Amino acid sequence: MQFASQSGEQGQPPPVNPAAQIDSLFEAPGPLLAGLIFVSIGAALTALKTGEPLVWACVAFLVLAGSVRAIDLRRYQARKSNVTAEAAKRWQTRYQIGAMIQAAAIGTWCGTTLLATDDAVSHMIALSVTTGIAAGGAGRAYGRPSIFHFQAVLIFTPAVLALAWRGTPYYIAMAVVSAAFLLAIMQLSANLHRIFMGAVVARERESALAGQFDTALNNMPHGLCMFHLDGQLAVMNHRFAAMMSLPDNLPQSGASARDIIAACVKAGAISAANGEQIIAGLESSRENEIITVDTNIERNRSLSWTVQPMADGGAVLLLEDITERRNAEAKISHLARYDDLTALPNRVNFRDEIEHLLAVSHDAGQLSALLFIDLDQFKQVNDTLGHPCGDQLLCAVANRLREMLRPEDFVARFGGDEFVVFQQNLNTPEDAAALARRIVERLSERYRIDNHLVEIGASVGIALTSPDGTSADTLLKNADMALYRAKADGRGTFCFFRDEMAATVEARRILELDLRKALANEEFELFFQPLVNLKSGKITTCEALLRWNHPVRGTVSPVDIIPVAEDMGLIVDLGRWILRRACMECMKWPESVSVAVNFSPQQFHQRDVLSEIRYALEVSGLPAHRLEIEITESSLLRNTQLTHDILSQLHALGVRISLDDFGTGYSSLSYLHNFPMQKVKIDRSFLEGIDADRPLTLLRGVARLSADLGMSVVVEGIETNEQLELISADGTVTEGQGYLFSRPVPAVRIRQLLNASHGRRMPDDQLALVSSRSA
Repeated sequence: MQFASQSGEQGQPPPVNPAAQIDSLFEAPGPLLAGLIFVSIGAALTALKTGEPLVWACVAFLVLAGSVRAIDLRRYQARKSNVTAEAAKRWQTRYQIGAMIQAAAIGTWCGTTLLATDDAVSHMIALSVTTGIAAGGAGRAYGRPSIFHFQAVLIFTPAVLALAWRGTPYYIAMAVVSAAFLLAIMQLSANLHRIFMGAVVARERESALAGQFDTALNNMPHGLCMFHLDGQLAVMNHRFAAMMSLPDNLPQSGASARDIIAACVKAGAISAANGEQIIAGLESSRENEIITVDTNIERNRSLSWTVQPMADGGAVLLLEDITERRNAEAKISHLARYDDLTALPNRVNFRDEIEHLLAVSHDAGQLSALLFIDLDQFKQVNDTLGHPCGDQLLCAVANRLREMLRPEDFVARFGGDEFVVFQQNLNTPEDAAALARRIVERLSERYRIDNHLVEIGASVGIALTSPDGTSADTLLKNADMALYRAKADGRGTFCFFRDEMAATVEARRILELDLRKALANEEFELFFQPLVNLKSGKITTCEALLRWNHPVRGTVSPVDIIPVAEDMGLIVDLGRWILRRACMECMKWPESVSVAVNFSPQQFHQRDVLSEIRYALEVSGLPAHRLEIEITESSLLRNTQLTHDILSQLHALGVRISLDDFGTGYSSLSYLHNFPMQKVKIDRSFLEGIDADRPLTLLRGVARLSADLGMSVVVEGIETNEQLELISADGTVTEGQGYLFSRPVPAVRIRQLLNASHGRRMPDDQLALVSSRSA
């Protein structure tokens, strides 16, 4: 493991402690004192041998200098443990001064002995003692070689000069040898210094590395134990001891892996069984991970023990607290399989669960049922009370479903306002029908949501398992088809899946594919049905009606096309095509004739409806007043403020607005007052029983009210002359539309009708005759 240096740039040696270098000068006090005594004795011997006063003076100088150095040496040894960097500099200066004085004393004694006397023995003693002292200094002063070099020069220079001064060949030779020896010991001192500095730097680097290792080891987020090949503990960090609640006095030196794990068990951090599992992992000599779970309520933690064998034997044991990670993983897993709002299983969980249950049920030959539940009128709750109330309602529905089910039943939220229930152990299909009936009744009861009383309904589709076995996907698909039929039957009921439903769904799927292809290939055609002015007998407007020329089905009416297009989301694209084609066709008609185009609620409330209408008028060149937009009451119910704004802008543009199929919905007369409309089309249902007083009075009342509000009135579905006479008797109905005048006809035929209508005035019976021929 590598650690970055904390003492400087990477690769630079750490700073050397000055005290370590001073220690080299003052260390080994015994040899230094022995050398001082030895040189003093040698000098005294030469003085006794020669009796020379100058030599005695040198002896006195040597004794004095040696005594001062001995005292300094003892003082340093007494204070060396507290020597700071600043004090080390002062001690170095003291040593340097003392060493220079003593070296000068020795050199002076040796030179004086060689020059002042002729005694060969004294010369030998002086040279040998001087050489020995110099050599000893080289071995002692390696920490500061510059100091020794000054010493050597002061010691040997007088001797070399004295030997050369005597002039004899032997002395000159000795002078040369002494000079060479001086250079040699100076080089030796430099080499020793390099060795010393390398050792000191290595020791400092090792100490820094050990400190960094210790810091990293005890500050890592994982607990760590390192064991030798023989199983004895090598290293344990503080994090491991803290995580295992080990006592501070736990003996680590010589402790085995079993001792450490036993201490963890004793501290209550892990169980005995987990301890044996960890020991087995350490003894396996392979990498592995062991997860232990602490069931203590206060801690409730999960630990990961990773065993990593080392290349040279032994193993490293890493300990990590993975409680938060496992809790997060568990939460993510729960969110992936359960609905966050109702806490019910979600679609994925439900499918996996019933796949398993179906396998068990199939093996036992049991009957099961899947109930697909869709809430009726839930969207209105969201739109009127807001999504928070809608969420509370979904939770209330989930609670009611839970209350109705047996323990072996399974309920899930499939998404939006859809729920699914899986029933097991059924005796007969009637058991599923009974539950579906209870679900419809219970979910239709009132809910109290934020002081609001809310009423919704439920529709249920039921799919039963077959003796041959049924997959989860098949059950879901069948239940969905049954739900579709239940909703088509009027909602608030339930329906079992039958085989013919699959054929119906397949036919619709094929129709959807064909419809998408037809839109891309423009296989559609516009037919037009005229609206005739009852006073003038002329055609004033033609309503554009979609026809699909299917290559196999033949001509397909809008009744089959529009609902499928709305479910597929194609109604907007289809409506755009109808609008543009109708405007272009209208440009071929007399200027007094308009075109009426039906807008579905989806198309009318699209974001760019105004831009689409403007573009259609611009491309075709049709004046805005010749375009009539027909909308139904359901369009007015959605986002009334937005609807009012759109209608107002269309009115300002000059486009005429017509309320289509009046009388089939809420038929609120407030629509006629609150929204800017120019025409009301009364539905054909008003003509049923018109020969009686009450229906006729109702129709005339609506027509008169609309006329009083300045709107023209159209009655749809006129098929007989008797109906026409009753409608036009009081003059309030402006226009008529129906088979009496003309069926929907292709564009070529409508042009013929328009030419006939506007070329001359025709009686109604002749106009009908032309229309029938055109059809």
